Amino acid sequence: MFTGIIEEIAVVENVQQEQGNIHFTFSSSIAKELKVDQSIAHNGVCLTVTSVNGLFYTVTAINETLRKSNLKSWNRGSVINLERCMKLNDRLDGHIVQGHVDCTAICKDKIDENGSWKFTFEYEHPDFISVDKGSICVNGVSLTVVDSKDKTFSVCIIPYTYEHTNFKSIEKGDEVNLEFDIIGKYVSALMKKS
Repeated sequence: MFTGIIEEIAVVENVQQEQGNIHFTFSSSIAKELKVDQSIAHNGVCLTVTSVNGLFYTVTAINETLRKSNLKSWNRGSVINLERCMKLNDRLDGHIVQGHVDCTAICKDKIDENGSWKFTFEYEHPDFISVDKGSICVNGVSLTVVDSKDKTFSVCIIPYTYEHTNFKSIEKGDEVNLEFDIIGKYVSALMKKS
């Protein structure tokens, strides 16, 4: 379980294909604190640490994860948002995030608003909706939805988030990972059944 508050960034150092899986090796300042079997959110995708070696660690993504996320586009040098799972005694600063990406979206617009940035994203998945002032997780970052329309929404990014996540490298046309608010997903599923 995560909160969507990014702790650190990592850089992809190696990408190794093995049958339908991909092993990603990262460098990060928190690598030395990690242990095998730990769950870490990478751009919002929960992945298990499979090895640790100094400032480097490795995770494995299976076909299902690759199909639903933007991991297949990661290359050596890609910058990734990281969040370790929350402790039960911590504050929940963002919102409840499972690390289970629902779909991807494409950045349709990036506007510099003189001290903040407004990003607009478009997604194709028919089962999800974004709600104005509701929570959404974009590349693992807990954000508040503004300007929600059919299959598009915007988020506004403060300077701290822009500088301390990979939002500064997102441009028009880039693919991002989305996890919709879990409460909204349950409500939507119940509405469809009635």
